[in-house]
Amino acid sequence: MTLRLYDAHNHLQDERLTPCREAILSEVRCQGVNCMVVNGSSESDWPEVLALARGCSEVIPSFGCHPWYVKQRSGEWQSALLRHLDAVPSAIGEVGLDRWIKDYDSEDQERVFVWHLRLAAERNLPLSIHCLQAWGRLLEVLRAEPRPRCGFLLHSYGGPPEMIAPLAELGAYFSFPGYFAHKRKVRQRETFKSVPPDRLLIETDAPDQLLPVERNRYPLADATSGKPLNHPANLGAVYEFVAGLLAEPLERLAPRVEENFLRLFGGLVAR
Repeated sequence: MTLRLYDAHNHLQDERLTPCREAILSEVRCQGVNCMVVNGSSESDWPEVLALARGCSEVIPSFGCHPWYVKQRSGEWQSALLRHLDAVPSAIGEVGLDRWIKDYDSEDQERVFVWHLRLAAERNLPLSIHCLQAWGRLLEVLRAEPRPRCGFLLHSYGGPPEMIAPLAELGAYFSFPGYFAHKRKVRQRETFKSVPPDRLLIETDAPDQLLPVERNRYPLADATSGKPLNHPANLGAVYEFVAGLLAEPLERLAPRVEENFLRLFGGLVAR
């Protein structure tokens, strides 16, 4: 049985992957990766995400202003994002709230996030959300604002287990990255055991969120710095880890994740 794998969140456009992108795509296809959501983070990388979507049938593009780059946005960022969204079938993200970064501006982050959220609701497009140390406020905003009927993704969910039920009620899906396979990530792994089976997704977040060395089947290094990078073809290894964590055969987990992925992103999948 050939399993079809779905990466709910990565950054294939990242310039660190550019020198070996063709080889990466070849290895991703060999691993049975059927679709991957490639998330733009700022105006500077949206054109590359668009180019990847036009050249690779596996890519679902997603455009958003990440909270880390909110301060760098131009006065034309909204019109630029709309142009990219209109160019090809696309999702919205990566966007969100982050109180972990230095010198954050909560009000500005929230204004930008709410604009994306309302746009996703208006167009009924899946929204990929980043959140660090702002889970309570995120829940408040999601409850107060319109949300896309198709749902939204909490990428690399790191919130408390007691928030899973209220977030799922609002339409949330929760994606598990390979980084949570590290021994120190016990809390995050235990939290994912509480995710409803019909809301679980899997991601690489490549080139970031590396798996533990012993699970890293596709070692990759930054050509400039030599620092290790996460290869998108490691998605299969993340699936295997999640199957073990949930004590579920991979042959049963993969079709369920596919069903969940298509429920959220299916309107954007190339036919």
